[in-house]
Amino acid sequence: MHQEITDDQLLRYARHIILDEVGEEGQLQLLNSKVLVVGAGGLGSPILLYLAAAGVGTLGIIDFDTVDISNLQRQILHATDRVGESKVDSAIEAIKAVNPEVIVRAHKEKLTAENALALVREYDLVTDGCDNFTTRYLVNDACHLAGVPLVAGALQRFEGQLATFKSHEDGPCYRCLFPNPPPPGTTASCETAGIFGSIAGVIGTAQATEVLKELLGLGESLSGSLLLYDALNTTFRKIKVPPDPACPLCGSQPTITSVQAVEQS
Repeated sequence: MHQEITDDQLLRYARHIILDEVGEEGQLQLLNSKVLVVGAGGLGSPILLYLAAAGVGTLGIIDFDTVDISNLQRQILHATDRVGESKVDSAIEAIKAVNPEVIVRAHKEKLTAENALALVREYDLVTDGCDNFTTRYLVNDACHLAGVPLVAGALQRFEGQLATFKSHEDGPCYRCLFPNPPPPGTTASCETAGIFGSIAGVIGTAQATEVLKELLGLGESLSGSLLLYDALNTTFRKIKVPPDPACPLCGSQPTITSVQAVEQS
């Protein structure tokens, strides 16, 4: 538990500390924060690097994949000489190179209905950079039931989206926006549809910013809105997403009261 800023930290975080909105008190808050990052891939890469650089004291990483050469086009956390390594191990190496004082908790496992709730409860906030609907619903449901804020991003081709879900504080959850996963065969993965690599940097960096804002209570929360980015037209759109009173998870008469697996589309 950090009680005061050290001389080394005053130098490392000087550009934060001189911000009136952050200051020493805010930096201490970051140093004492715990964030779980779901996925060490395209979105997880900038999220983890910027949160580590910002001095978030404890970063949890859950990913069971290994680094493939095809990842390197967008997953800037990893390197050619780490192809074949666990993504979590590769991420830890990159994080420690940026900020060796960050505590990294490695979760080299798949997120499941059995482990999601207990894992989420260990952290102050969760940020989701996964690439499949099964995990998105698991993370959303676990965060709601645990009362933990969720900052979630998604990518496809030349587009990205970003949202913050705080359904435990009367905001919407992911199910308010997408009640059910799309039917099988109606969506394509990055592997089949492609992804313009730097889109991951745009959305992942914005995701890291929203995480830091939530931890510090800065500015206007993205809760209740969905941010849409279209790279080909160079546009950002923010649309309102109200809570759904009929939502099976966070509505007035919930039918989902435990974390359950949702079929992968």
